[in-house]
Amino acid sequence: MSDKDTFVELISDALNKNKEHIQAQWHRPEGTSTRHFVLDQLLPVDLCEKIYSAFPRNGDGFFNRESFREKKRTSANLDAYDPILGAITHAFQDEKVVNLVADIVGLKKIEPDPKLYAGGLSMMFEGDYLNPHIDNSHDANRERYRRLNLLYYVSPDWSLENGGNFELWDDARTTPKTLTSHFNRLVVMETNKISWHSVSQVNATRPRCCVSNYYFSTISPDDSDYFHVTSFSGRPDQKLKRIIGIFDNGLRNFVSKTLKIGRGKHLVNKSKK
Repeated sequence: MSDKDTFVELISDALNKNKEHIQAQWHRPEGTSTRHFVLDQLLPVDLCEKIYSAFPRNGDGFFNRESFREKKRTSANLDAYDPILGAITHAFQDEKVVNLVADIVGLKKIEPDPKLYAGGLSMMFEGDYLNPHIDNSHDANRERYRRLNLLYYVSPDWSLENGGNFELWDDARTTPKTLTSHFNRLVVMETNKISWHSVSQVNATRPRCCVSNYYFSTISPDDSDYFHVTSFSGRPDQKLKRIIGIFDNGLRNFVSKTLKIGRGKHLVNKSKK
C-alpha cells in the first residue's frame, strides 16, 4: 500500500519512535543557530524507492528556475505524475502529521499549506545549486508566517561527494553545516529572519529528488511584524554575488510589497501550465 493514509501512519510512527532524539537535535543545534532535526529511514525502503522511481527522470513537466540565485526544477502539479507523489506530499500536510511535528518541536498554531505555495516536488541535476538564502516570510495571502520547512530526500545511494546537499549557515554566513541528502532522510528546519540555508552544487550525473513541504502560523517567529521575499546572497567566495544580492533583494522586496506578488504564486502557476 502507498496511499496517503499509509504514509501518514508510517511518518507518525517514525516521529513518535524518535521523539527524544528529535528534540535533542532541535534544542541544541550544532554549527548553526537555526533549529533543525534529521530523521533517517523515515519510510520502508521499498516505498521510498517507489517514490523516487515516480519522479520523471528528465524532469519533464517541471518548471526550470535558473538565475544567479539558483538552478533547479520544481513542480506543484502533482496530478501530472504517479499518484504516489501526491500521496507522500499530502501526507506531510495531514493534520495528524502537522500536529505531531509541531508538538515535538514546541511550536503553536502551526498549519499546513495544501495549496503548496512554493512547495511540492524538486529535482536538481548536475550543475544545479541553490545559493544561501532566507525563505519568503509569508504564505501566498500574506496572512501567516512561514515557520517550518520539511524536506524529504529520496535519491538512492546519495553520498556527500554527489553534491546537492543541504546546508545550514552560521550567523556570519562563513561556514555551512552540511547535511547530506541521503536516501530516505527527512530534514526539518525552522524558518525566520536569519535561517540562512542553501544546496551545494550537484556533481552526480543523476537527479537529486526531494519532496518539499512548508508549515505556516499566524504567530511571528520573533513576535515582530515583518515581511520579506526569498532573499539570496552569495557564498563566502562569491563577493560580487553578495553585493548583487543586496540590491536584488531590496528591489524584489519593494516590487513585491508594492504590487503584492510573490515568487511562490509564480512558481505554482508556471508549474501547472
